[in-house]
Amino acid sequence: MTLKELVVAYAQYPAIIAYVLLSAVAIGGYAWRPAPIAPTLVTILVSTFIYPLVWYVLHRWVLHSRWMFKVPILASTWKRIHYDHHQDPNHLEVLFGALHTTLPTIALATAPVGYAIGLAWAGPEAAVGTAAIAFATGLLTTCFYEFCHCIQHLAYKPKSKWLAEMKRRHMAHHFHDENGNYGITTFFWDKLFGTHYDRPERPKKSETVFNLGYTPEIAERYPHVARLSGGVATGHPRKRGEG
Repeated sequence: MTLKELVVAYAQYPAIIAYVLLSAVAIGGYAWRPAPIAPTLVTILVSTFIYPLVWYVLHRWVLHSRWMFKVPILASTWKRIHYDHHQDPNHLEVLFGALHTTLPTIALATAPVGYAIGLAWAGPEAAVGTAAIAFATGLLTTCFYEFCHCIQHLAYKPKSKWLAEMKRRHMAHHFHDENGNYGITTFFWDKLFGTHYDRPERPKKSETVFNLGYTPEIAERYPHVARLSGGVATGHPRKRGEG
């Protein structure tokens, strides 16, 4: 795959189009209720900084949790947003997050922060604008994250050393040991919390790297995900078309 082919595949995906359109709406909301430049810039910087931390927390303690598949009402969500992705890491249709899960998460992670900054800095009217620009920042950051995620999973070999190293670390998360390298574009939080690793540091491959701990034995006790997957609960990548 060439870079042009990757960009075309990425740009045509409905979730990316939705993020871009919604970010334009959010920027329009900021223009309707503009805030002073100082709190606006602070909001953008804080939103950009906090995003990878929120992703790390969610990725490590929610998406890789072993409690969501035990709850019937959450099983289908966990299956869609992460189990299917680890079962078939290069499947484009599940490479991007589902909008009904990503949009509320982006809004909750950014808009309140923006509102608080604007409120403290310039009052309620400015807070509306900074909340909007924070949400727009989150949406555009998500677009960047998803583009890097495409580079990591699709058949494209990046020329950039930074992108190549990022892809190598993420591939270790998917094909060697899922208990680490939770970052997408930065591994700062992995390093801070002790989950950053290279393959030689963990010579033994994780037995649950493809099923996230949802083994056939666990599926017998908590069958919700297995039923949605057509009875499949394995330790190996699912072949395209199964489930």
